Amino acid sequence: MPPSISAFQAAYIGIEVLIALVSVPGNVLVIWAVKVNQALRDATFCFIVSLAVADVAVGALVIPLAILINIGPRTYFHTCLKVACPVLILTQSSILALLAIAVDRYLRVKIPLRYKTVVTPRRAVVAIAGCWILSFVVGLTPMFGWNNLSAVERDWLANGSVGEPVIECQFEKVISMEYMVYFNFFVWVLPPLLLMVLIYMEVFYLIRKQLNKKVSASSGDPQKYYGKELKIAKSLALILFLFALSWLPLHILNCVTLFCPSCRMPRIFIYIAIFLSHGNSAMNPIVYAFRIQKFRVTFLKIWNDHFRCQPAPPVDEDPPAERPDD
Repeated sequence: MPPSISAFQAAYIGIEVLIALVSVPGNVLVIWAVKVNQALRDATFCFIVSLAVADVAVGALVIPLAILINIGPRTYFHTCLKVACPVLILTQSSILALLAIAVDRYLRVKIPLRYKTVVTPRRAVVAIAGCWILSFVVGLTPMFGWNNLSAVERDWLANGSVGEPVIECQFEKVISMEYMVYFNFFVWVLPPLLLMVLIYMEVFYLIRKQLNKKVSASSGDPQKYYGKELKIAKSLALILFLFALSWLPLHILNCVTLFCPSCRMPRIFIYIAIFLSHGNSAMNPIVYAFRIQKFRVTFLKIWNDHFRCQPAPPVDEDPPAERPDD
């Protein structure tokens, strides 16, 4: 029988539910917008949809499981392990989607004339599938043995118990901190984040270089193209910044737990880090709405067409000020 819920746990659950109620509808709206607006069908927005799918799953799956773990039910070790792994899969999927978006923006400014022949819809779908497959491999690694089962079994047998260990289900009881720090963070989180920072630095450098060149040459169309690329690159770099800001605190706490076992971390710090990581899934639709006009216009069209009594007049799917890539 699960323990009674304290006032602190009730507040935690309330905040998590609020995050989920923003994250799921917001990211469903992103997917819906790409579906109804032909102007949002290029490779970048396909990768954004993949990111939105992961964020929907965070709100619909990970947050309910996190609430369950917080309540602390007693369950079999491997059952708890299955509850803990989805967040690892979805985090990795988000990171790889962000990396794919960064590479896509780099190719748009590095080889603009050959971009459409290099980044085809088929290749984009293959890249998205590859990202998800790799995410499952990385996220399910604890299921294949890199977990805390041996330590839990020692304690279980020392108490004279037999069979599969029954534990109070908590993330850190089943997931190895060595896995979280050495493999997950140092291999699959930190290097991709640093690589993305370098890519966006190069993207901004190339865009500024082209803008300066075209201004002096008085060439209007290329200047307009790179101006739009600069604007959308800034928006996507902001998405990357928010992701890093949201997830790095939790990984830093994991490093402290591993490298300083005697250090006592205030519980409130852990909860803030968890809220930040889960809250990131709700941030992206807000950024799209305020920073990318194609999304903003399509969001309004969906709202007017489906949630208001009278439909709005037809909206140009590709606003003249931003055609074709913003």
